[in-house]
Amino acid sequence: MSDSSMRAVVQHALGGPDVLSVQQVPRPEPLPTEVRVKVHAAGVNPVDWKTRAGDGMAGVLGEPPFILGWDISGVVDKVGFGVTTLKEGDEVYGMPWFPRAAGAYAEYVTAPSRHFTRKPSTLSHEEAAAVPLAALTAWQALTDTAHVQPGQRVLIHAAAGGVGHLAVQFARHLGAHVIGTARSGSHGWLTKLGANELIDYTAVRFEDAVADVDVVLDLVGDHHENTSTRSLAVLRPGGLLVAVPAGVSPELAAAAQAKEKRVTAFLVEPDGPALATIGDLIDSGKVVVEVEDMFPLEQAAAAHTRGESNRTRGKLVLRVAA
Repeated sequence: MSDSSMRAVVQHALGGPDVLSVQQVPRPEPLPTEVRVKVHAAGVNPVDWKTRAGDGMAGVLGEPPFILGWDISGVVDKVGFGVTTLKEGDEVYGMPWFPRAAGAYAEYVTAPSRHFTRKPSTLSHEEAAAVPLAALTAWQALTDTAHVQPGQRVLIHAAAGGVGHLAVQFARHLGAHVIGTARSGSHGWLTKLGANELIDYTAVRFEDAVADVDVVLDLVGDHHENTSTRSLAVLRPGGLLVAVPAGVSPELAAAAQAKEKRVTAFLVEPDGPALATIGDLIDSGKVVVEVEDMFPLEQAAAAHTRGESNRTRGKLVLRVAA
């Protein structure tokens, strides 16, 4: 490989995991205020396989070819003019450009320096790559959108997933009484992470098991058994439903208004300062990240197949650096 090229997972058509293939592509150069990062590992998220198939952020990325991925952990390899917050050799992690293309499934990426922050020192690159998108989604939704306060009751759907297991820890850190929905096999683990109550959604309807909730963080959506709409029933009057994956349909908005409940859509944004705060929580031992499995870059398709099974605990990660 020459100094002007790199390996990347490219897709030339929308479709199943088989559309992903490793190719040689030009190596990007940083513009002023940008850094180039040599990617050691890249996180794999539901938005990745949804975008690959034509949903997710496909409308933002446009027609293929494109390179998927937003979660990055690596080392600053080149610094553009004007950058003063990072230098060559710094270990960093981030979620650059989202929802525009970041191209994380590649050996190098370029992005504004402030889309990154220094990697938590206690994590490997593989562990750090599992953090940004999931952690920022949970953190921003709970702190900036829901403004969770000590003593509030917070229900987190899909609590054992990539976003969910971090949301459980953040909500507990914020002083909330944390309730989660997850299969029974994850209950012991989630209790250790800080959940106060857990509901096996395969055995009982959650609205029959919990009530008087201040905030619902819905990481499932109405596409699966009307989870968002059903969640309105567990909210106290004036309570807030944060609908993450699918947003708020006119029907959901009307149902919330009729019940005197609040509902809002949410989409995560790049946030270097928030990632620095999250990194401090990780390095202090207050928050842990679960990585279920790691795949080499050449097995991105296998990682997507695993993720689409909806049976993962925590996160999946691609090893990029040789």
